[in-house]
Amino acid sequence: MINMDIETIVKDVLEELANSSAKQEPAKEEVIVPRFQNPKAMENMIQKTSARIGIGKSGARLKTKTLLKLRTDQAAAVDSVMLDVSDDYLDRLNLFTAKTKCTSRNEHLTRPDLGREFSEETSKGIREKCLQGPDVQIYVADGLSSKAIEANIDRLMPILTDALKEKGLSIGTPFFVKYGRVATMDHVSKIVNSKVTCVLIGERPGLGSAESMSAYIAYDAYPGMIESNRSVVSNIHKNGLNAVEAGAYLADLIELIFKQKVSGVDLKK
Repeated sequence: MINMDIETIVKDVLEELANSSAKQEPAKEEVIVPRFQNPKAMENMIQKTSARIGIGKSGARLKTKTLLKLRTDQAAAVDSVMLDVSDDYLDRLNLFTAKTKCTSRNEHLTRPDLGREFSEETSKGIREKCLQGPDVQIYVADGLSSKAIEANIDRLMPILTDALKEKGLSIGTPFFVKYGRVATMDHVSKIVNSKVTCVLIGERPGLGSAESMSAYIAYDAYPGMIESNRSVVSNIHKNGLNAVEAGAYLADLIELIFKQKVSGVDLKK
């Protein structure tokens, strides 16, 4: 299981948020298109979005600063998709690895159907290593962003698991799925016989969010279940819903799903 000091995690996150606010450049330094009709309105807009607005051009080309930032973000997005979550990181969190039917990163990207299923041998391994019949089974999958996993899991998981225990819910053995898609949760649910299943998975990276993660949750998931039966919390990253807040929110959501015995569009909040 993941053993970390909750108070230390919360303190670190609060310090990061404070430092981020203190170091943020004034919006006016980012407005590089001269002579806006309403400069204050443009500055206000830029402060509220990570979209590339007010960037201007030099002739037919993007300006150097804009182009360099664009290429940096593109490189970060490619790395998130193509690189694996490090073994050292998984060892530190004490997560064993189960692989889907995909045999490579390329196959993971081109054959999403294989990324939704496990071989019989892998299913047997999960069954043998995991607690059977938990109220809640939580596991991690790389999905389409390894960076999202490494940036969020070590902070989110302790908050989530501690909160669920305080609510009196039993938690299954956490593990990591390599080359995983969302629908692996349907098989995991049946393998461990969990009531509620939650997968924490890397989102497809954007040019401004290479570390964004989602949580998909389902009650009594089964292979072939329709997507509208899943509940999802997305945009979990330092500039969106931060990991600590996400952990607390997910615990409340999972408790609600457990009590109502439904998830997705049928859930009443």
